[in-house]
Amino acid sequence: MQLHVLSHPLGAHVLTHLRDKTTKPALFRTLSYQIALLLALDATRDLATEKKSVDTPLEPFTGLVLARPLVVVPILRAGLGMLQPFHDIFPDVSVGYVGLERDHTTAVARSYYCKLPPLANTRVIVVDPMLATGGSAAQAVDVVKAAGGKEIVFVCIVASPEGVATLQKAHPDVTIHTGALDRGLNEKRYILPGLGDFGDRLYGT
Repeated sequence: MQLHVLSHPLGAHVLTHLRDKTTKPALFRTLSYQIALLLALDATRDLATEKKSVDTPLEPFTGLVLARPLVVVPILRAGLGMLQPFHDIFPDVSVGYVGLERDHTTAVARSYYCKLPPLANTRVIVVDPMLATGGSAAQAVDVVKAAGGKEIVFVCIVASPEGVATLQKAHPDVTIHTGALDRGLNEKRYILPGLGDFGDRLYGT
């Protein structure tokens, strides 16, 4: 498994403001869009392409187009905050949903919803803002693989070393793209320095 940490000045700028506890939900949503857009581009730079011939206004031209469909699977609910950039830059993208709810006492995720499109011969990108313990991510990838997903990438905004290790152990074939690799988890299994509960901050709950 490979780990890619986003290296871009705008990414660092956005992450700093996302971490700021005074950032209000409206701005938090805008910043989330911006960092997710950068991550979407980073995570798709190696998409397979194929040749296609077209006619320009002046002459024939042979260029490249995407060779296979793309599927994005946000882990509900916070993962929805990363979905829109994929819609905007990949208009034909298919979307699946995996609903996992973390128990704040045990940190174990409970599955409550799953709806996936056909996954054969696609690149599947599972998105969730926070890779903390890694349990939810590993569970979501389990679901995607059980439904036929083969080429899977996991994209998050902030990751912990513990979460990376858990996902790596469960799914060594899955590449991780993250905006930041933070120090570690606290006793409540929240990422430090992190940015708090992403879903609560995104939706103002």
